[in-house]
Amino acid sequence: MVGKAGLAPLFALLPGRIRLNQVERSKPAFPTMRFRLRWDSMRFPFILAEDKQFDAVGFGLNAVDHLIVVPEYPAFDTKTRFLEHKQTAGGQTASAMVALQRLGLKTAYAGRFGSDAEGLFGFQALQEEGVDIEFAEVIEGARNQLAFIIVDARNGERTIIWDRDDRVSYSADEAPVALAARGRVLHLDAHDPPACVRMAQAARAEGTIVSADIDNIYDGLPELLPLIDILVTSAEFPHRLTGIADERASLVELKARYGCPIVGLTKGARGAVVLCDGQFFESPACAVPQGCRDTTGAGDAFHGGFLYGLLTGEDIEASLQLGNAVAALKCRDLGARRALPSENELTKFLEINHVSKTE
Repeated sequence: MVGKAGLAPLFALLPGRIRLNQVERSKPAFPTMRFRLRWDSMRFPFILAEDKQFDAVGFGLNAVDHLIVVPEYPAFDTKTRFLEHKQTAGGQTASAMVALQRLGLKTAYAGRFGSDAEGLFGFQALQEEGVDIEFAEVIEGARNQLAFIIVDARNGERTIIWDRDDRVSYSADEAPVALAARGRVLHLDAHDPPACVRMAQAARAEGTIVSADIDNIYDGLPELLPLIDILVTSAEFPHRLTGIADERASLVELKARYGCPIVGLTKGARGAVVLCDGQFFESPACAVPQGCRDTTGAGDAFHGGFLYGLLTGEDIEASLQLGNAVAALKCRDLGARRALPSENELTKFLEINHVSKTE
């Protein structure tokens, strides 16, 4: 396994473990990180297996994104000349595996690609990143998942218009369960829930931690949620599922219903919050260097950074900070993966946004 020597000085400023606790402050769109030191760090409530082939394996979506940058989001029934167009590879789980791979960890991906030009593009993009694709499939005659994404040049916010060919979905008996327990962590995005249930069951039976990134409600989801150890969702998902508008109250209800050891949500420019053992942990978003170009895939990047913290021995708050840092760096450029950082880039970014001692 790859170590975390490059990041260690930033999170081990004193002998023993520390807790990085956010200082009370106003909340601009992308606040600078400042922390005070406390000795009561909250560790993840898991024991990670060490005898695994991969650090993380992912089962879920890949996509090819057509990003269209416009001066501002167009009004209804108007014409707008775009500023830029890029075709890039994306998809929740595939992009999270790329994030971890770039940070020096060993990853594998299982998912289905179409046999069209976009499918070939997406398959090659993942292969070039060094992610193991033994369990990836190309489905003859199917179209790859595709998205057209309108990006507002003023702030990088995006609107996604997408489609997924049913032929790249999985039934329960098609789940690639042979991969499920090969990683210390199995990461899912909960599309095709019956297949995800089988993957989660196989992973847990062999001591693999199950993580999920969920943004919508799908048939079969209630059977999957009790099998998830780390459930960090979009900001809207807990409200959709529980009917509770308050973010923290909805997370309390989510945990009470399904028993996930860690539940949380990402909040875009407001960072992220998780609940563990009755305690909330919240971390602000980081400033994007030279400003935010595109938020596409920022949540996927967050999951990569957060799992990186877990897999390299960080506590929950430090892992939240890592998730937000990776997400901010991703937003430097168009697409879900183009600007995902290496370990060295992440280290330098954390040094610039240094962890400062405050009283």
